[in-house]
Amino acid sequence: MGQNAKGALFALLSFSLFASHDVIVKLLGADYAPFQIVFFSVLLSFPIVSLMLIRDTTPGHLRPIHPWWTALRTVAAVITGLCAFYAFSVLPLAQTYAILFAQPLVITVLAIPILGEHVRLRRWLAVLVGLAGVMVVLRPGATELTLGHAAALVAACTGALASVVVRKIGHEERSVVLLLYPMMANFVLMACALPFVYRPMPIEHLGGVGVMAVLALCGSLVLIRAYKEGEAVIVAPMQYSQLLWATFYGAAVFGEWPDGMTFAGALLIIGSGVYIVLREGRSRASENTPVLRTRTRLETGTSLRIGPLLRSMRRREKTLQK
Repeated sequence: MGQNAKGALFALLSFSLFASHDVIVKLLGADYAPFQIVFFSVLLSFPIVSLMLIRDTTPGHLRPIHPWWTALRTVAAVITGLCAFYAFSVLPLAQTYAILFAQPLVITVLAIPILGEHVRLRRWLAVLVGLAGVMVVLRPGATELTLGHAAALVAACTGALASVVVRKIGHEERSVVLLLYPMMANFVLMACALPFVYRPMPIEHLGGVGVMAVLALCGSLVLIRAYKEGEAVIVAPMQYSQLLWATFYGAAVFGEWPDGMTFAGALLIIGSGVYIVLREGRSRASENTPVLRTRTRLETGTSLRIGPLLRSMRRREKTLQK
């Protein structure tokens, strides 16, 4: 089996784990506010982050080199986590994924003012096709648009903003800074909101949050392996396999059957996203490859980021080879 085939298979496994994570979010969202789910999700992720802090030997401190960009990313990540968790709680899984898949389109647009990216006609056309797909999924006027739809759209936009900011400052900021600040902000802000929305959680629901943390960690580690095995242009589009898992889980667990318009809109969004990834992968087509370098899902500040871990492992391998 070739390296790209291995990378694709590992990526498919990774995104199946992430999809399972989102199923638990939806199950818990039926009983608990997103503030509470995010709080306990971050709380149970702290032991993993602590291990990263202990093992991180990069010289420096925890004060950000770019405080304003770091603050902007932190705010964007917190909003993304809340909105995405809420959208998963109230919308059908397939519809939520279809809207969140608009993130590469927003990244392409935001990369122009933030990264100085030059977007030519073909990628602009791909963005317009993807946005048309979003309108097909939402069908304004034909169906009732809810707060969940708005939350999914906001999550796609703020998740894209967080990713582009990381692309801008990630080569200078320490990985632990990029990881720690959104998690701390989530922890503090959700803790402040918790007294107003808290509902006691039985042990099985707390266990569900623990399973969420494990699935997020395992999905991240498997995705790291995917990017080590295969090229980014092969691995990145595998994220769209989550729509298949969403269809399966939606039907099997929640009795949700996405209609033809949702699938049609999703195909337009996915097609445009794949085209942008392939276009950025070509030489001289993109200076910054902002979509191609976005190696994780939404920047929610509740789980590990792939990029820093992957770079750290590669540096360690180079050191050992010397």
